[in-house]
Amino acid sequence: MVSLQYEDTEILDLDPEFFISLLDHVCNNEGKSLNEIAIVFCSDEFLLDINNRFLNHDYYTDIITFDYVEDEKISGDLMISIDRVKDNALTEGVGFKEELNRVVIHGVLHLLGYDDKSSDEALLMREKEAFYLGFT
Repeated sequence: MVSLQYEDTEILDLDPEFFISLLDHVCNNEGKSLNEIAIVFCSDEFLLDINNRFLNHDYYTDIITFDYVEDEKISGDLMISIDRVKDNALTEGVGFKEELNRVVIHGVLHLLGYDDKSSDEALLMREKEAFYLGFT
């Protein structure tokens, strides 16, 4: 199950079934099963507060992923700043929905065990993001 929620931001015209299909595809392709994921769309300020309170980071980010994975069942919260996604899309020269899809994929890749701390890990995640964006 995938739910879309909004905190301190505009409600977007998004199809929850699309995200269910996308995340199910990614999880299945990685040999895991999709359980429960909440995608929480929010403002920069809302996510900055979460970043400060839970991670002791005082900077803006596009996504924070809270991992509730148990065994092979992928569960978690993807907290996504709509403000950052809009800025990233402009910076990268892509459409808003493409960048939003990339960030959602990025979050679920974290839930699947991928990391982006080192340059090699970040490169692998970017390759995986590009691969799964082909599904959209």
